[in-house]
Amino acid sequence: MKVYAAGIVCWRVESKQFKVLIVHRGQYNDWGWPKGKQDPGETLPVTAVRETKEEAGIKVRLGRKLTEIRYDLPKGISKEVHYWASKVTDKELAKAKFKPNKEIDEIRWVTLEEAEKLLSYERDIELLHQAHELYEQSELETRAIIVLRHAEALPRSEWNKTDGERPLTETGKLQAKSLTKLLSAFNIRRVVTSPWKRCLDTVKPFGKKQKLTIIERSQLSELGNQKNPAKTTRVIKDSLKEHKSMILCTHRPALPTVLDTISNYAKNDKSIEIQEGRTLSPAEMMVIRMSLKTRNIVGVEVYNAPEVAQVSAVA
Repeated sequence: MKVYAAGIVCWRVESKQFKVLIVHRGQYNDWGWPKGKQDPGETLPVTAVRETKEEAGIKVRLGRKLTEIRYDLPKGISKEVHYWASKVTDKELAKAKFKPNKEIDEIRWVTLEEAEKLLSYERDIELLHQAHELYEQSELETRAIIVLRHAEALPRSEWNKTDGERPLTETGKLQAKSLTKLLSAFNIRRVVTSPWKRCLDTVKPFGKKQKLTIIERSQLSELGNQKNPAKTTRVIKDSLKEHKSMILCTHRPALPTVLDTISNYAKNDKSIEIQEGRTLSPAEMMVIRMSLKTRNIVGVEVYNAPEVAQVSAVA
């Protein structure tokens, strides 16, 4: 049996010093990172954000993915903990509201040296060193470029109007709603999409919740990419000039153009991982991490929309 959990290495720079947030569990008298078990039906990115809010009182958004930690529990149970880094801004810190509870009785912002002394487990110290090394290499602070394939749409064979008007199925609509919480775990500030209905309706629930303007680009549609892929490439390049985390919502036939363009910013191994996004399923997304300083691609993650029950189009 395997138990999944997720947590965050919260970090910031104060007076030119790299600091991290650690939490103390009174019941076990140990120091570690804010983390917790995955709830049923919950994606791990959402788990990480939720647990950090519950344990440390800080509402954060995910940064770069860090190493997963695995260890054995009693009774033959193994545990796998997924970690992300998250830079905590002054604004987020000012809004933080920590209250000691039965699980976490104290939190501290500490320097690298202090963390090395306080952290109770070697595995957590190794994670600390990984985060600090990435910080020293200017590869810890990143932005997310999320390439999202639209949710499940009505089959072409069942639609006799223009393809741009082909809608989502009832299941696709549920997928779009279920994506909202997952996308909210990332610090998205820009939503760029194909103007075709199935793409627009995939990102509208998230855009509405976050009060973001949805930017439509015809070059991200199937027809726009087919007619002039060079223009699709130009739209992606222009988007990558931004320093904001963003969503690029498009169609399966346009994915190769989108991913080829982004791959130019990747090192060899990451370029290969990015190309695997050509096979994204409906409502599946690839989170591509770009260093804010070097503009190199430093990480790739893939997530499906949280599972929803299949709904009959007739119902």
